[in-house]
Amino acid sequence: MQPEGALATRQPVGPGESRVIALPEATHDSGFAMTSSFTTMLLSALACLDESAPAAARLQELAAKAQPLLPQLIANAPARPPRAVFLGSGALKGVARESALKVLELTAGETMTSWDSTLGFRHGPKAVITGSDLIVVMIHPDPHTALYDRDVAKEIKLQYPDATVLTIGGADCDIDIRVCDDARWEAPLYVLAAQIWGVIWSGALGLNIDNPFEGQGNLSRVVSGVTLYPVNV
Repeated sequence: MQPEGALATRQPVGPGESRVIALPEATHDSGFAMTSSFTTMLLSALACLDESAPAAARLQELAAKAQPLLPQLIANAPARPPRAVFLGSGALKGVARESALKVLELTAGETMTSWDSTLGFRHGPKAVITGSDLIVVMIHPDPHTALYDRDVAKEIKLQYPDATVLTIGGADCDIDIRVCDDARWEAPLYVLAAQIWGVIWSGALGLNIDNPFEGQGNLSRVVSGVTLYPVNV
């Protein structure tokens, strides 16, 4: 959070301990989609809460993997699909949701998106696929879980030949992001594809990438107009 913000400066209400983590100014997005804010907040939380991982070394590993990955994602960006679906298991289900949201935001709703767990998608939710859509399946680093992820990718390819199915995960996937076999820490690499492609598709639509809803007045970078109601205890 920003050091001068209300959350950082307000006094704690209860007896519990309160700590403030002031993030570097460079991590505060000025754009609507807030891609760097998502990554920074996630990594900050992991650095604080995951005592099993050497945070500094892990961040260096992620950065080293991302550096060559970024130009690859740009050079191999698929054409903007009518619909984009993101699927993931376990912690990657949340990454799928964030990925779908970034594409939806950056294209101002011109690209409809959907997200789900890989197993949850295999019945009714699969109805979202209608033609030349893009389906991104995030292959979990856990070998057993990955078996189900790969089965879903194969199933969609067979049943929907007009759709483009891409896998993100290890060296055997279309996009290799593997660093540490921990889906939580690798989440910023999994979401990179949606972040980068969303920007490219936004530009192709002629939108203001930093503010795709410019001039509409219905969505803004900062949530406003929320009424806070008192809690009766």
